[in-house]
Amino acid sequence: MDLPLNALRAFEVSARHLSFTRAAEELHLTQAAVSQHVKNLEQRLGTPLFRRVPRGLALTDEGQALLPVLMESFERMAATLATFKGSQKREVLSVGVVGTFAVGWLLPNLKDFQRRHPFIELRLFTNNNRVDLAGEGLDCAIRFGDGHWHGTEATRLLHAPLAPVCAPAVAARIRSIRDLGRETLLRSYRPEEWVDWFQAAGAPPPLLTGPLFDSSLVLADAAAQGTGVALLPVKLFARDLQSGRLVRLFDVEVDAGGYWLTRLKRRRMNVAMRAFSEWLVQQSLPA
Repeated sequence: MDLPLNALRAFEVSARHLSFTRAAEELHLTQAAVSQHVKNLEQRLGTPLFRRVPRGLALTDEGQALLPVLMESFERMAATLATFKGSQKREVLSVGVVGTFAVGWLLPNLKDFQRRHPFIELRLFTNNNRVDLAGEGLDCAIRFGDGHWHGTEATRLLHAPLAPVCAPAVAARIRSIRDLGRETLLRSYRPEEWVDWFQAAGAPPPLLTGPLFDSSLVLADAAAQGTGVALLPVKLFARDLQSGRLVRLFDVEVDAGGYWLTRLKRRRMNVAMRAFSEWLVQQSLPA
């Protein structure tokens, strides 16, 4: 069967990202051109390769069967051609990452990844821990939680227990856990965290009425400005603690989860995904 290489490539990239938009960015084409290539391929094969779903694309059984074959073929072609020119193929890797991990760990270590893998073009999309891998066309995502997300494969990167922190001026008037009852306790979108922390400290929790934040970065900034006391993953705010912008109050910690690298189970890992995963596991802070 005589199939156009451009159409096969358009399908392979679209299937990896589950997004015509992301595929267009990687191939330097318009979204309409990528979609038309895929449509032409489907017509020649006489079968649909994608199902159009409300928030993106999903592969049909035929598409799932074709994708690994094409990925392996294109990777082998790129490796062979690289030997002719002494060059290496650039790989695009789209990663969703919760903002706290991005600022507190990933960005300070990013130069090391770029040095080790100069031919991987990393595209970061920050979020507040709410991410749709398929709908957003992401290769993988780093998120906070217990590692259990439906339909995903998760690799633990960092254990990140929470501890109370605040501005130095606020810390100066807190001598005991009981004193926290007179302070504004800033809350995240996980309302049970303060209750769990007080339980770990062996003290009854006060009435929680402080402002609620959907981002730990904003929560930390509010605490640093003296708005109240925040529960934060202190490992990711080491620079703020070292500079004195934030002060840790007590040794008591509560385990609310950790940071995980996640990908869709149905998504086969390519070279860039595997390199990024291995680097993260090697470089992440010890538990």
